[in-house]
Amino acid sequence: MTERTKITALDNGPYLVKGPVVLLDADGNEFLTERATVALCRCGGSQNKPFCDGTHSRVGFRAAERAVREMQEVRS
Repeated sequence: MTERTKITALDNGPYLVKGPVVLLDADGNEFLTERATVALCRCGGSQNKPFCDGTHSRVGFRAAERAVREMQEVRS
């Protein structure tokens, strides 16, 4: 069975990518990732983009994203 890649948006932090992934820049060049888990910047302030360098905690980044669960109407 192949491993599924999982991307988790951390509260007020980076996207954590766990599992096999190929990360490309806009020109199609591959970023070398030697870790099983990589943290991708989503605050825009990292000096090591696309990777997180912890800047989000220094600049007070606040994220509002949450997965929306579809509500099912219950009829009695």
